[in-house]
Amino acid sequence: MYFSEPDEEEVQRKKRAPWGVIALVLLTGLALIRNGSGEFDAGPPQPASAAAADTRTAPGTSPNAPQALPFSTPGRVRIPAIQVDAPMTPVGLDAQGWVDAPPPETPNLAGWFTGAVTPGEKGTAVVVGHVDNSKGPAVFYGLGALKQRNRVEITRQDGKTAVFEVYSVEVFNKDDFPGDRVYGSKGTPELRVITCGGGFTQQNGYDGNVVAFARMVEVR
Repeated sequence: MYFSEPDEEEVQRKKRAPWGVIALVLLTGLALIRNGSGEFDAGPPQPASAAAADTRTAPGTSPNAPQALPFSTPGRVRIPAIQVDAPMTPVGLDAQGWVDAPPPETPNLAGWFTGAVTPGEKGTAVVVGHVDNSKGPAVFYGLGALKQRNRVEITRQDGKTAVFEVYSVEVFNKDDFPGDRVYGSKGTPELRVITCGGGFTQQNGYDGNVVAFARMVEVR
């Protein structure tokens, strides 16, 4: 049996964005947070599962949609609806080919994946962060509570702020992670914010990822 050879653009895309690896590397952390009484909290909020959620697509491009921005390093992410205001650090691949996450000992820190576009550029930018660590909630603990039309603001080194509007928040099992849907480019500036989610066991950690889908609606 023969298979068609991928074209050079597809090869380069896969080299730049090993999406399946991203889906797996985020599946670490603690699902339950001990509260002051010594009992365990129920864990971070979770959106509807991918299987139960309605099929959603990004809204069509408005004539007033902002133009894509050039490359510029992001410096800070703000999500007012869930009280996120955090610095950002670049994350790439480690020696084993896994995507690095921000250091867990710095819970209020988000990472932007350098293998994708920067937030505001044409294409899909990827921001990752921990949901919690051994001491309590981390930067994206509340990600699963986001609703449609909540805003994500990314400040950039060039002084501009790219503002994204959430249009879907879902949780995907790691064994059925829709990489093309999550990371594929729609030809306009989009953002994915990803953290751990789903079920949890002490042996395997989290079994899924919470993903917030957003599109750029404003530049300030």
